[in-house]
Amino acid sequence: MRYWLMKSEPSVYSIDDLAKEKTAAWQGVRNYQARNLMRDGMRLGDRAFFYHSNCEEPGIVGIVEVRRLAYPDETQFNRNSEYFDPASTRRNPRWLNVDVGFMRKTRLVSLDELRRHKALAGMQVLKRGNRLSVTPVTAVEWQFVMKLLRRGTARPPGEDGPP
Repeated sequence: MRYWLMKSEPSVYSIDDLAKEKTAAWQGVRNYQARNLMRDGMRLGDRAFFYHSNCEEPGIVGIVEVRRLAYPDETQFNRNSEYFDPASTRRNPRWLNVDVGFMRKTRLVSLDELRRHKALAGMQVLKRGNRLSVTPVTAVEWQFVMKLLRRGTARPPGEDGPP
């Protein structure tokens, strides 16, 4: 199993939206690196942290599962969509999405909380200038965050050992 972090602005699509729909296409990815990760890296059953970005308090808010492998993102063909791409054709689509399924909401693990743990220093979401909407998460990072979730609260500053 592989692990991921998938960002969405809650004003566009939130964990609550996915909880209602149960399964949804992860649409609108318009970065080649993120597209390639979905196309070449994601497998059925992979898990991902659902991350709210560009909001008052960004962070992990849920867990999702990859339920359908990469396929053409229909929004690229819709002239009325903000994601329309005139260079993309049905024969040679540029943009893909995967379907993700809701597993559960979690407490907020904020960006600030993630930054407090040395064990997570290599997490792509914490790297300067990272704007990717889909990033890989190592098994060690996944387990560390899962322990944070089970524990329920952040450790006080200066206490950075394993949760």
